[in-house]
Amino acid sequence: MPIYEYQCSACGHQMEALQRISDAPLTDCPECKEAGLRKKISAAGFRLKGGGWYETDFKTGSKKNLAGDAAKPKADKPAGDKAKAS
Repeated sequence: MPIYEYQCSACGHQMEALQRISDAPLTDCPECKEAGLRKKISAAGFRLKGGGWYETDFKTGSKKNLAGDAAKPKADKPAGDKAKAS
């Protein structure tokens, strides 16, 4: 669940609230009891860095296949490739 920042336009009180995205915004200030809370726009508390997310990052066991592995057909060896017995 995201953390939203609020500031009261009546008294200036600032606060954070853990809410679902579908929840209605808070309006009543817990300090002055006025309906003056407004959501603040703030930066996210994390940053994604690096080359990106990989298919295998969150898979375990035999599920760690790569997307390209399923698309590559296995090459059959011709019958003449067997080692000759001397």
